[in-house]
Amino acid sequence: MKKLLFLTVSVIILALNLPAIRTLSISNKKNHSERIYSIRAVKDGFSVNYTHSVNKGRVHDYYRILDSGQLELYKTRFVSYGAGIPEPYETEGAQFLVTDDGYIIENLHRRLPCFVMAVGVIAEHSVAIGDSEFFLKDFFKPQTSLVFEVKRLSIIKLISKRSSIDGY
Repeated sequence: MKKLLFLTVSVIILALNLPAIRTLSISNKKNHSERIYSIRAVKDGFSVNYTHSVNKGRVHDYYRILDSGQLELYKTRFVSYGAGIPEPYETEGAQFLVTDDGYIIENLHRRLPCFVMAVGVIAEHSVAIGDSEFFLKDFFKPQTSLVFEVKRLSIIKLISKRSSIDGY
């Protein structure tokens, strides 16, 4: 009976420590212990939003997380062209749309294993998942370089982390 109990407890502890849950991880490039994560972003996708330094309009870059764990930039929305805004001709199959609110480029299909960006001083960088928007300066100091990537967490780490932007 003791052996069965020991085996059962061991299996439960092992299962709780397996890195099984995919999350979007946003971490300080120099100090990975400074990290926020989202499980919802894996399912629903997310956008990175910021105020463009030249034209001062808001830019929204839309990402989805692929089964491979890669991040895919699939769409961008902006109010005016400026440095760094992609041109539709740069990507085969991209579609340029004009709306009442500005411009959209769809079908970008830019796949990345991860990407790095710095929290801007005046750019008001944010991450939006569904109807929720989170300003990165509320989690990281301005000018901190951040790494966006997919990480797997164990249930134990998920429970012990206090830095989920999903509200768990």
